[in-house]
Amino acid sequence: MTEEQRSPTGKPMVPATPKDVIHVRIGSFALVFCVGVGLLSALVHLWWLTAVVLVIAVVVIVDMALAVRRQRSLGGGPESRG
Repeated sequence: MTEEQRSPTGKPMVPATPKDVIHVRIGSFALVFCVGVGLLSALVHLWWLTAVVLVIAVVVIVDMALAVRRQRSLGGGPESRG
């Protein structure tokens, strides 16, 4: 395994775009929220709310998968020649 490349200012260089990072981070928060609301709505038999939360969770999962796929298509970023 090679050491991570660093920019001239000393910050780690990664191939992720801010937009995709935001999609994954907000998506993970939304999934936790959906699981909580989905469980509570199922426990109190609000089936319509459970269905709505399930649809939202599927949309969030697809969005996160597309963000990760975009990052993989960018390539591996700079490689160390150590």
